[in-house]
Amino acid sequence: MLRGGPAGARNAPSLEQIVRELQASTSSYKLISDFEDIEEVNKQLEQMGYNMGIRLVDEFLAKAKITRCSSFRDTADVVAKQALPMFLNVSANVANWSPDQTECSLVLTDNPLADFVELPEEYRELKYCNVLAGVVRGALEMVNMEVECRWVSDMLKGDDCYELRIKLKEHRDEKFPYKDDD
Repeated sequence: MLRGGPAGARNAPSLEQIVRELQASTSSYKLISDFEDIEEVNKQLEQMGYNMGIRLVDEFLAKAKITRCSSFRDTADVVAKQALPMFLNVSANVANWSPDQTECSLVLTDNPLADFVELPEEYRELKYCNVLAGVVRGALEMVNMEVECRWVSDMLKGDDCYELRIKLKEHRDEKFPYKDDD
């Protein structure tokens, strides 16, 4: 019995993927028409993702039932191997660690957010997938990690893969709004 259907259908996009891509395209087009400045559109896309990330982290933690990550390296692995598959149905490889273990890359060979997208020449500076950078930044902020995320490779611009560079700026201790009574 084939679970994925006929061989040709296994790689066919689902209706959910098509709707998600149409929504992303519509949002990007609306931002371009509203702001006209591509850099401002890039900032807005990242901010939209950030707002999603601060909300998605609760759902992820509830569904994944993982224990606390002990390091930035562990956190990057969880994002790549558990969070991305849960929400985008795609995983990433963690690579290119800095010597001090505070910077790495998430390398994706597939990105469902960009499946049906071609950037016109006049929008070559558009960071179409910046929503994903914002999601990662927002989610990690909610677990007390202040990070900077930026795209260094983008298949929409002719690169071999999507590479999101993540730099840990600060790992804050948890603060509790109450004191234990001893």
